[in-house]
Amino acid sequence: MKLLNIFKNFRKDEDGAVTVDWVVLTAAIVGLGIAVVTAVSGGLQTAAGDLVSDLGTTMTAATTMHDTP
Repeated sequence: MKLLNIFKNFRKDEDGAVTVDWVVLTAAIVGLGIAVVTAVSGGLQTAAGDLVSDLGTTMTAATTMHDTP
């Protein structure tokens, strides 16, 4: 009977349930963050490449205008 009571008390104990909830919630937030980074990274790389190209063109034009008499 004592072993049966131990199992009943273990089943009723909810102390670990909150921890499980937090672990699941944290995993969901991390997963969402990874998904956002994956979705946005391609656009950011394209924007950065365009920026570098435009700055290079602008600097070349500015240098050319400055050097001509």
